[in-house]
Amino acid sequence: MKRIYIICSLAVFLGIAGGISFFLIRDANAAVPASTTFITQSGDTYQFGKDHTKLKLIEFIYTHCPDVCPTTTQKMVELKQDLLKKGVYGKTIEFVTITIDPFRDTPEILNEYKQGFGIKNDNNWIFLTGAKQEIKNNQKQLLKIANALQFQFKDPGNGQFIHSTFTYLVSEDNKFIAKFPMGKEFNKQDVYDKIMEKIE
Repeated sequence: MKRIYIICSLAVFLGIAGGISFFLIRDANAAVPASTTFITQSGDTYQFGKDHTKLKLIEFIYTHCPDVCPTTTQKMVELKQDLLKKGVYGKTIEFVTITIDPFRDTPEILNEYKQGFGIKNDNNWIFLTGAKQEIKNNQKQLLKIANALQFQFKDPGNGQFIHSTFTYLVSEDNKFIAKFPMGKEFNKQDVYDKIMEKIE
């Protein structure tokens, strides 16, 4: 009986360890496809494969979000100030905010959203959407990056999206480094420390 208990316990342990390893390996191998293309809040084209000079902190939002998204953006505003003081914001790290609701979140709406947080157009915090007349292509582009980073989202039909609650730090060549909780759980110090660790 004792032997069976030990074997069962070992099997459970190996199963858990295997599952954890799977997710760690999956995340470590994640990368944003270089061909992923969006439109910025200024109406310009942005392609992830073109810039290999900076780390990127990627945030997924939609501007009608009542809680998690704006809370995360506000915490990123505060993080930006810390990175500015350190002299790395815009030089070795940039922020990228991607809407999961490109139909409603036009460049004009994204500009209003960022201005509401006092975010200036410094080309180091980029807000991305898609062309309204190309919804199917927008969805393909959005799914490319969402799937690569294991970010999940769904519109249940009422305009209030259900989505994962993570932000992502990726390397200069757009490979996954780390993910952090969104909303109230977004720990500014943890994100700052990880960014500085990769820079230094």
